[in-house]
Amino acid sequence: MFKHILLPTDGSATSNAAIRKCLSLAKESGAMITGVHVMAPFHVLSRHTEMIESTRAEYLEESMAQARGYLAEIEQAAREIGVPCKTVVHTSDEPYEVIIQSARELGCDLICMASHGRRGIKALLLGSETQKVLTHSQIPVLVLR
Repeated sequence: MFKHILLPTDGSATSNAAIRKCLSLAKESGAMITGVHVMAPFHVLSRHTEMIESTRAEYLEESMAQARGYLAEIEQAAREIGVPCKTVVHTSDEPYEVIIQSARELGCDLICMASHGRRGIKALLLGSETQKVLTHSQIPVLVLR
């Protein structure tokens, strides 16, 4: 069925819950997984306090360590059930674009990602990377909750 599944993670509880479900699908399909995390680039002016309080080098070091931690969860879970796995980290202000581009470049035939299930004003204000991926991807997207 599927051969290569892209599994984006933002380290949230919702995203972590989707990891096991996606890995089960990969195991059943005989697919490999590529875990991806997209970290925000450093900006001098930002709504993220960690950027305001850090130098560029400190922020990038902390963000990369955080990304490695998120992706290590995917790697460990994949190892436990015997699913081939690799991981990548990208930097962008538009995670949905990087997710779609990564899936295309890696030859993935499915993007499997979590939805936070935001509705109403929260969805409007915070946006939804999952919704953007669904809207713009030509590769099938499986949304897990």
